[in-house]
Amino acid sequence: MRRLLPLVLAAALAAPAAHAKDVLHLYNWNNYIAPETVKRFEASCNCELKQTYYSDNEEMLAKLAAGAKGYDIVVPTGNALESLIKQKKLRPIDKAKLPNLKNINAAYLDTAFDPKNQYSVPYAYTITMLGYNDEKIRELGIPMDTWAVIFDPKILEKIKGRVTVLDSSSELMAAALKYLGHSINETDEKKLKEAADLIKKAKPYWAAFNASSYIKELTVGNIWVAHGYSNDIFQANLDAQAAGRKFRIVHALPKEGAVLAVDSMAILANAPRPDLAYKFIDFMLDGKNSAELSNLIGSGNPNNDALQHIKADVKSNKAVFPDQAVLAKLEQQKDFGAKDRRYRSRLWTEIKVR
Repeated sequence: MRRLLPLVLAAALAAPAAHAKDVLHLYNWNNYIAPETVKRFEASCNCELKQTYYSDNEEMLAKLAAGAKGYDIVVPTGNALESLIKQKKLRPIDKAKLPNLKNINAAYLDTAFDPKNQYSVPYAYTITMLGYNDEKIRELGIPMDTWAVIFDPKILEKIKGRVTVLDSSSELMAAALKYLGHSINETDEKKLKEAADLIKKAKPYWAAFNASSYIKELTVGNIWVAHGYSNDIFQANLDAQAAGRKFRIVHALPKEGAVLAVDSMAILANAPRPDLAYKFIDFMLDGKNSAELSNLIGSGNPNNDALQHIKADVKSNKAVFPDQAVLAKLEQQKDFGAKDRRYRSRLWTEIKVR
């Protein structure tokens, strides 16, 4: 046996290893692809889709800047996409490998963030707006078509302690700037200070800065108004119905305008499997596959072919699929320069500690 052992070991080492299943690594927002879509993609490519999640663009950018490797695809919002392009973190898109790219609505292509879509393909979008308890707000007679609901003390007196706002400097400043009639991408320090002062005056009336649990708080009725994302408000209403609540959680899009966040698929420059990345992107550009995300979380969808597969109640919701008049009032956030970021950060620190 001692004489045979070296021969057995040599044979084992010489034998080819069992072929490992191909793996695509997706760095994605949580709950941003339907489970059935994942299963169907894995079956179509005979591979495994592994997801790692981030909660905001800043977290994703920081991780990649720190040298994180092993991811194939990332799904950044416009301003984060612009930052990744500047840092040369992305691989140029070979459109010849994406026959389903024709399905994307031209309105979401060739943006200032990525001219001619050299590095990205639109995936889905959300709008930052207000979600509210229809029963409570109807009793109080509060008009919900304005950001005044979270900034005007006269209105806030009626709902004090029942309001949450996003724990996000960019989102809350954007809402305040819109209410004041300015662009969300304002860089004038006087106007930014005006927005910060507005927030400080409203802050005592709010229950919390909340970007994580406001869906639950709306669902159980603890909060009556939340500054949040369209897909989260959609989820809160589904949860309220599932729990048998008497009230509904309703979308409200302020007349002053709001933030439109378009998330896109992009292939990282150091992607281990760009071949699988292209297969995934083209798979997600198929209308049926794309529609499953909208049906799951109520996200907006830039895919024309998806519309025929999206549930009627989702497609008819003007806060999720706004008309041209509303779209004209929406803005996408830009990637600010270092000076502007520092000033905004200083204002945010003052807001939080006051």
